[in-house]
Amino acid sequence: MFEGHSRRVASMFGRIAGWYDFLNHFLSLGLDMYWRYRLVRFVRTGDTGRVLDLAAGTLDVAREIRRQKPDGAVLGLDLTLPMLRRGLGKLQRHGETQILPVGGDATTLPLPERSVDCITIAFGIRNIQPRSDAYAEMHRVLAPGGRVCILEFGSGRNRIWKGLYNVYLKTILPLTGRLISRDAEAYAYLAETIQAFPEARELAGELLEAGFTRVGYLPLQSGIVYLHVAEKAAEEKGTPPDC
Repeated sequence: MFEGHSRRVASMFGRIAGWYDFLNHFLSLGLDMYWRYRLVRFVRTGDTGRVLDLAAGTLDVAREIRRQKPDGAVLGLDLTLPMLRRGLGKLQRHGETQILPVGGDATTLPLPERSVDCITIAFGIRNIQPRSDAYAEMHRVLAPGGRVCILEFGSGRNRIWKGLYNVYLKTILPLTGRLISRDAEAYAYLAETIQAFPEARELAGELLEAGFTRVGYLPLQSGIVYLHVAEKAAEEKGTPPDC
């Protein structure tokens, strides 16, 4: 179904699907729930009544969208079917019928043009190659004036908390992930991709180059994570979104 980098990512996350939620909470000291809440605060719905959550994983972002925006429907798309299956169990337990999990690649979205009001992606954009293809697809499927909301780790190239966070990335995170999940590759990959990820202003530049307007970003927890918001142009131009 997928090739090259996408296949590797799908296989890797499939192997850790059973530990994914626990490790997210444990390794972030529970902050991942707050970060998702902040992400969804920037979601804006419109005429289509639909939000697309990319790299949807076990569907926690999709469920938070429905909690904050109960009148809309959410399409949760992810490469990794074992992750979506775990998310589907959550939907069934809570009687959620307005979230549709779909297997797919963010670089070739199975959606028509202008079909969603907003797109979210939490901790997934750094796993996509090339990002420019994903940006092009997001721009294509967004309705005019639609919004992209990206939650992602800050660049590991920046020294945060006097370098303590960088030590955490290089040693504690991969070691803890390996000991608990028994998958050394997955959490080494996580640390490597964070350390290599662009700085916030570079990512903002990528979004501008992809044709988005009103691009802004907001650091959380001293820049451990960033919220990026960008919009597809409507009739009028304006100022950057209020982050």
